[in-house]
Amino acid sequence: MDEEVAMLFEDAEERFEKAIEHLKHELVKLRAGKADPHILDGLMVDYYGTATPLTQVSNVNTPDPRTIAIQPWEKKLIPVIEKAILEANIGLNPDNNGELIRLFIPPLTEERRKDLVKKVKQEGETTKISVRNIRRDVLEELKKLQKDGLPEDEVKTKEHDLQKMVDDNIKEIDDITKKKETDIMTI
Repeated sequence: MDEEVAMLFEDAEERFEKAIEHLKHELVKLRAGKADPHILDGLMVDYYGTATPLTQVSNVNTPDPRTIAIQPWEKKLIPVIEKAILEANIGLNPDNNGELIRLFIPPLTEERRKDLVKKVKQEGETTKISVRNIRRDVLEELKKLQKDGLPEDEVKTKEHDLQKMVDDNIKEIDDITKKKETDIMTI
């Protein structure tokens, strides 16, 4: 019985970590007015008929705080990469000089910053909902184990432990979203 409870909590911890990792991944995609190559994460390029991640067909770096430079390994990929960037609708226009593609990050307006902060809060709230859903699932499993003979006082202790895990994860989510909001609002 203790083994089942331990596995239940191990699984819950893993699911909490995945939810927080997902939040971090989503927040990286929101640009804060500074050049960040992660904006292009997930961008796929048609490479000889195969959808390939941009980072596998080019070097992506930031030569200065407002520019992302994309150096394709083959010059004939430049128009393909430009097309992929435009289709991705990330709000950036590629500038190509025949050798490399530059993306200039425009400074954010106050209105755009506020919209981005709203998106950050929305992502944070979605992650909190995921954490609460995980808690609900674990509580249901604990109730089933109680029916199968797990002592009630042990169930209460585990519920308390679970709530502490949830509280810690929600605090971490709040810290991550606050940091991103500060990053966005800093001019």
